[in-house]
Amino acid sequence: MSLSRKGFLKLLGFGALAAGSNAYGLPSKALRDARAGAGKLKITDVEIFLFDIGLTSPFRIAIGEMTAANDLLVRVRTDQGIVGLGEACPFPPITGETQATNAAAAKAIRDMIIGKDPLAIDDLVRLIGPIVHSNPSAVAAFDMALHDILGKVAGLPLFRLLGGTKSIFETDITTSIDTLEKMTAEAKGYADKGYKTLKVKVGLDPDDDFARIEAIRAAVGPKVRIRVDANQGWTVPQAIYALRKMAPLAIEFCEQPVLASDTAGLKAVRSQSPIAIMADEALFGPSDAIKLIRAEACDTFNIKVMKAGGLLNSIRIAHIADAANMRCMVGCMLESNLALTAAAHVVASQANIVYADLDGNSEHVTNPVLGGMTVKAGTLTLPETPGLGCDVDPAFVKTLQRI
Repeated sequence: MSLSRKGFLKLLGFGALAAGSNAYGLPSKALRDARAGAGKLKITDVEIFLFDIGLTSPFRIAIGEMTAANDLLVRVRTDQGIVGLGEACPFPPITGETQATNAAAAKAIRDMIIGKDPLAIDDLVRLIGPIVHSNPSAVAAFDMALHDILGKVAGLPLFRLLGGTKSIFETDITTSIDTLEKMTAEAKGYADKGYKTLKVKVGLDPDDDFARIEAIRAAVGPKVRIRVDANQGWTVPQAIYALRKMAPLAIEFCEQPVLASDTAGLKAVRSQSPIAIMADEALFGPSDAIKLIRAEACDTFNIKVMKAGGLLNSIRIAHIADAANMRCMVGCMLESNLALTAAAHVVASQANIVYADLDGNSEHVTNPVLGGMTVKAGTLTLPETPGLGCDVDPAFVKTLQRI
């Protein structure tokens, strides 16, 4: 029997559909129904919850301290029964947002997207985009939920839908600012658990910072990688002095040594530092990436979904960096495993994202997320289930205040 080209492609499509159903645990009829309805999907409701998770101890950086993750949980519902989840994690010392401002922004976004097509992600992000300037985390939560719906409709894990393959990769773990003794003990504990890369907060007095890093290096040995994050805490002269002094300690790179607004200062530090410089707080959206590349102000980027306003902008930043032959990291704030899993999908989807700092929930008192990424001794594994691949425990959701 001979087949026309059209007939062959049709059969090929059915074969791929069946294979996808078996691979990701969805019955083929459900997947066919979802795809058939994709063209007429509509957002019917958006649920917004205050998503508070306590920390085992305060998280301190050079420019502020957090004692809890005061987040938002967003659930976007559609007329086909497909639900997308998103999380906003405001971090006031960096983004200037709070849970209250995120809640107000989320209510406004809800009114803007009801009745819209959830798969028209670019259109919807452009629609709600102006809010990113004041509440990027709120925009990120909705962008995340829309991508979750997209993956579920396609029947694919989001990272595979985005063209990625690296479902297993390494993440570091962070030691926040404390006494030399406590920071050293914590870092040594992480190394003993198998973590191969440590991120250590600095940005106070350069000599005190050096003493902490020196003690940590002695405690964990030469094989464990150490990267430092000053969170804008140093002046330009302090940064140059500190990084030159730390160079013999084999530091992988330093994040945001000086003020985010001081692009010239960042460039000056980079030109005189023996340690590579990564932009963090200086990088929110794609336009910042272009500015930093033009200024030759840094060696690498730290992309954060909460700063960028979602996955779409995060991937755009990675593409800009790739065009400039620059490597990137995806970092985090204090997100739960929901938003961390979303960020991990971004890492897995882009070849030039070679570093990951996805440990925001390491000090959470509870993990209310079902499924999602897992981390063991610094090795992160993504689920092979459609969309983000996670949910929030219904029992936990019942305890949350709905907006």
